Amino acid sequence: MWKWLHPYANPEITYHFTGKLTPWFTWLSIILLAIGLTWALLFAPADYQQGESFRIFYIHVPAAILSMSIYVGMAIAAFSGLVWQLKLADASAAALAPVGAVFTAIALITGAAWGKPMWGTWWIWDARLTSELILLFLYLGVIALHNAFEDKALAGKAAGILAIVGVINIPIIKYSVEWWNTLHQGATVSKFGKPAMSADMYWPFLFCFFGFAFFVAAVTCLRFKTEILSRNSMRPWVKALVKEEIK
Repeated sequence: MWKWLHPYANPEITYHFTGKLTPWFTWLSIILLAIGLTWALLFAPADYQQGESFRIFYIHVPAAILSMSIYVGMAIAAFSGLVWQLKLADASAAALAPVGAVFTAIALITGAAWGKPMWGTWWIWDARLTSELILLFLYLGVIALHNAFEDKALAGKAAGILAIVGVINIPIIKYSVEWWNTLHQGATVSKFGKPAMSADMYWPFLFCFFGFAFFVAAVTCLRFKTEILSRNSMRPWVKALVKEEIK
């Protein structure tokens, strides 16, 4: 397996491989989101308690799950960069951070919009909400550290340490509704064996979730390619690539 992965330590090979993946992720995202959002917003039944406001669930929950998943992926990449000195791992962590920050912001904004009619307030210092806000600050901290040093290796180390330390916040977000008495509802879709919702609501959620997941993959690939180019700008293959693009 390691022999199979070894060539992808080469930035040029990884750049072109990522370029091949990007259109696949993009089209899968478009198709799944078109089906999922149409199904969720027009055909899925309204919730018997929350009414039509429930439909924000199809954006809020995928964004919240992905905000945590992206952070875990970023932390794994940062750990790989620190332990094995993989430059592409640092590049992938730098590519993931802004994407994760955006999805965390989406989760917070849609959560506030959902909370207003349900709780009567846009914001409350609930354990789940507060820990998700901390996640946004962690993302912003990682982004700031990646841009605080001209030396990319030093920036990667500083940002990587923060990313790894911040992982402790992920289980806090996940289990906050079980550890503390909070307004936020408990697990609904993560009960894969028996989700706490009907199938005609659950299936459009799956389409939306995987649509957003492939969207994250597509955007991350684009950002990863940009990171590779910026970190290898003086390499002959990058100069040749630029000349081809100009032609």
